[in-house]
Amino acid sequence: MTDLTLYEAHPLLIFKFMNYTDRITIEPGKRSGKPCIRGLRITVQDVLGYLEAGMTVDEILDDFPGLTEDDILACIDYSNVEKRK
Repeated sequence: MTDLTLYEAHPLLIFKFMNYTDRITIEPGKRSGKPCIRGLRITVQDVLGYLEAGMTVDEILDDFPGLTEDDILACIDYSNVEKRK
């Protein structure tokens, strides 16, 4: 799925950009060192997978009450930066 398709599927996300560095953490002993949200056991890839599967931001937030909208936006930002490397 391209970034544009993701934004088309979730149009409100395109209006708010953020810096992911204060929200995305990598710890060797947690989730095999995959990028996680604020030290939680929820990975960036988990969140992106939910969005790609068609879940709305509200559905993700309902399923994971510890997450915030900014956490989800940070996952998208992180993914976009990693794709450019």
